[in-house]
Amino acid sequence: MATCLVSNEQTINPAVAIPSDAEGPIEVPHDVAEIVIVRHGETTWNASGRIQGQLESELNEMGWKQAAAIAERLAKELKPTAIYSSELSRAKNTADMIAKNCHIPEVIVVPELKERHVGSLQGLVWSEIQEKEPEAYHAFFSTQNDLEIPGGGESFNQLCERSVAALEEIASRHKGERVIVVTHGGVLRAIFMSVTREASAGKVLNASINVLHLSEKKWNFKSWSDVSHLNEVGFLQRGFNGDSFQH
Repeated sequence: MATCLVSNEQTINPAVAIPSDAEGPIEVPHDVAEIVIVRHGETTWNASGRIQGQLESELNEMGWKQAAAIAERLAKELKPTAIYSSELSRAKNTADMIAKNCHIPEVIVVPELKERHVGSLQGLVWSEIQEKEPEAYHAFFSTQNDLEIPGGGESFNQLCERSVAALEEIASRHKGERVIVVTHGGVLRAIFMSVTREASAGKVLNASINVLHLSEKKWNFKSWSDVSHLNEVGFLQRGFNGDSFQH
């Protein structure tokens, strides 16, 4: 199975966080869907170094503060037409706070936006997975993208395909509009690597804002890993990085 790639217009160096315009665009071009992709706030398992995957882990105190900071920032920018979210509570709770501040009556839940299922790695601490689940560890870090993770997990290609398809479906409904999508580190990583064809997405930070333009299946990142709104709140510096022992 080939790596999932999409048409793109721009390559971004993932080592450099590119902030978006704090005031937001005046308007979105009629043939473009602007998707603001947000990673959920920090959770108890993020803080403790435990792998979440599709298991539930609640926002911690820091995570709620981050969600509030995201919501405050986005409420000052161009109003979104809709807000979409993963069904997992850490994303949905972040999305609900954004929706309240942006005066959007409901959050649309899209199951395909949930985090990657990482099989038998779910619930383990990152530092112990190589010893406890060597086969799953190998599949997770392998460059062979069609390897499914033992224990019911997805391959990286499967994650890419559902994530890209979900965004393309959302974009098709919102030409000339701005929408917000709240999802997970693994999903963001998959989308970034599919669009830019980079070998790594770098750190995908909790509560980061990432702006993507989609036009006729051409994808263009306008900003990546922007956490300027968290200056007074703080965030985990290690972020999520599926290419290393960070999370």
